[in-house]
Amino acid sequence: MRVDGAKNSVLKLMAAALLAEGTTTLTNCPEILDVPLMRDVLVGLGCEVEIDGHTVTIHTPAELKSDADFPAVTQFRASVCVLGPLTARCGRAVVSLPGGDAIGSRPLDMHQSGLEQLGATTRTQHGAVVAEAEKLVGAEISLDFPSVGATENILMASVMAEGQTTLDNAAREPEIVDLCRMLRSMGADIEGEGSPKITINGVEKLHPTSHEVIGDRIVAGTWAFAAAMTRGDVTVGGIAPRYLHLPLEKLKLAGAQVDTFENGFRVVMNKRPKSTDYQTLPFPGFPTDLQPMAIGLNAIADGVAVVTENVFESRFRFVDEMQRLGADTSVDGHHVVIRGIEELSSTTVWSSDIRAGAGLVIAALCAEGTTEVRDVFHIDRGYPNFVENLQALGADIQRVVG
Repeated sequence: MRVDGAKNSVLKLMAAALLAEGTTTLTNCPEILDVPLMRDVLVGLGCEVEIDGHTVTIHTPAELKSDADFPAVTQFRASVCVLGPLTARCGRAVVSLPGGDAIGSRPLDMHQSGLEQLGATTRTQHGAVVAEAEKLVGAEISLDFPSVGATENILMASVMAEGQTTLDNAAREPEIVDLCRMLRSMGADIEGEGSPKITINGVEKLHPTSHEVIGDRIVAGTWAFAAAMTRGDVTVGGIAPRYLHLPLEKLKLAGAQVDTFENGFRVVMNKRPKSTDYQTLPFPGFPTDLQPMAIGLNAIADGVAVVTENVFESRFRFVDEMQRLGADTSVDGHHVVIRGIEELSSTTVWSSDIRAGAGLVIAALCAEGTTEVRDVFHIDRGYPNFVENLQALGADIQRVVG
């Protein structure tokens, strides 16, 4: 099983193409629903965007529109990442407040504060964030929390600001590193990506580029947990295992055999998993996007475990659906206690977000009987060919239309 490019990277890379007039090409793009949505956002801003399988080609004009105020923007969270590049290129950005997964509050305070420290004025009006700046100037910016989205917007706004910007407590996720690699190939002067402090020396102009999207560590992690939960044997390629160091170590603690190689890993589980505690944290901590899989694993594990959610306060909506499958769980604030049982039972469940949907499908593979998972359009936003890939791995699963 080979994973495609990362959802959490490709959408931001598409936004970065706004920074340079000309044609930018992205390869290894995942065939997921959010990519055409981001295409619609860019087209609305004046770009021409072509999607050909795993390749996205973006033709960015000399004059961009500055108002991203149309239906596509409100359908998914990543659309807010056009705020930084539009402010840098146009001196003005109007971005409708984004939609996305129902996993809790994700305010834009840090995005706006970062732009203001660079010299922009921001406000929220008529359901949109408005940023305006005659000129952006480098600044020393410190984030209260290592927000991925705020780090990305500040990066893309500061690459053409006058002078030097330092960003402290920056997000360290591999997708941030991928964005910095692309910006550097466009002519940006950036140092320190992957560390808590990033330094950006502004340049006058960027140029278009070609860039290969980093592999999706969350999709890879999903297949790793699926192997452990179903007592399977899965080899995953297309991802550097160091990006999943902690999740793979946790699977070892649960009793799985994990072997890593340069661009992938293998997970083998031939017994019932052992209960293991988890707490989600920004990278290099355990990813919040794999929290549903951690709960699913513990639901059928031997023993009692606690999973703590430190990133999004509403991500435990998934637990209600796991209880419908028979999981013995109880929620206390941002902790959930899971008492493992040997087998789940089938029923109808509803997915509330991308990762919850995937987690419910994987859990259903561990349930007696036939389970129906509803609202699977969420899964399609983040997992290319989800059903087909599970079928290729031996799962008895089918998509029912209508």
